[in-house]
Amino acid sequence: MSPLKGHANGSVDASHRLQSAPGAMVQGGPTAQFTPDQVKQFVVLLEVPFDPSVIEWRVTNTRKGNGKSRGQVVPYADQRAYTDRLNMLFSPAGWTRKYSVHTSANFHRGRDQKTTAKVFVTCELSIFGLGLHSATGEEWADAENAGTASEAQAFKRAAACFGLGRYLYYFTGVWVDLDNRKRPKTRPRLAGWATPDGWRQGLRPQQPELTQESGQEVSAAKPPAATGKYEAPSDEHAELIRQIESMAKPLGRRLYRGLLKSVARVWKPSDVSEPTILRRLLADMQGGDRMLNQLAAVLSQTGAEQLPPILRSLGLYSLEQVDNLDALEKILASLEPNK
Repeated sequence: MSPLKGHANGSVDASHRLQSAPGAMVQGGPTAQFTPDQVKQFVVLLEVPFDPSVIEWRVTNTRKGNGKSRGQVVPYADQRAYTDRLNMLFSPAGWTRKYSVHTSANFHRGRDQKTTAKVFVTCELSIFGLGLHSATGEEWADAENAGTASEAQAFKRAAACFGLGRYLYYFTGVWVDLDNRKRPKTRPRLAGWATPDGWRQGLRPQQPELTQESGQEVSAAKPPAATGKYEAPSDEHAELIRQIESMAKPLGRRLYRGLLKSVARVWKPSDVSEPTILRRLLADMQGGDRMLNQLAAVLSQTGAEQLPPILRSLGLYSLEQVDNLDALEKILASLEPNK
């Protein structure tokens, strides 16, 4: 089966690999069963980065200086790249997905306290013979294509649980010039570890590489010093990391990991080299801790009977599934009037 033109699945020598892949496109289906070794081989194939030709760049931050508009961009792949990889490895009959959509009640948004609803989409992704993972995507209800964006986010997050596209979470971004429509003028070059060839050679995010265009590193690894060795972190940097890591227990695994990914786009605090990002991350985590304490105080007064329907409106079944501050704000806003 050939991938769609312009949306290759991104694995290196895909046809050769699939011929040797355990049961790929042969045992796919609800009754598929794989041995532990076969499962490991599939996971290896799922983790291979997408081909650079299907990678797009999203502007996450902007700034102006010296008459130029600059933007911080991070790479991403659309849903077709993900489905192409799954179809290539397991055939269309070898996996399935199911969506459920929820809309939250209105709650305050941002500093201006604008009252807005949110769309939440939960995706259950099943790969027959490997298992099932679910994840939730979210978007403000008044945003353009809110449902589509939430659906794509949920699907990609569920796929990352199997290893597909997970490498994209390691990026912190690179600054490039923007045109008058706030689009990147140049396309950054991916670090070697973020390409199929580099990944197959054993390169990983901890081995930084520089872009040709700007000399900036398009990865989450620490920047190298002029000597080629890593600079020792400052006392402030080390202290920020220590404080952030200490938030893991009070926040819980889901919320802690969710803030790491949404604020810093990393798996662990030590991957962040910019103090400003660490400070923002710590502030958000401390804010989350305060909200959790506030939530506990409210529940001690009102009881927990009203909590389940609020969670269900967000596509959640327990507080342990909360992975963002917006959801916490929504839960508090729904409970507090009942105090």
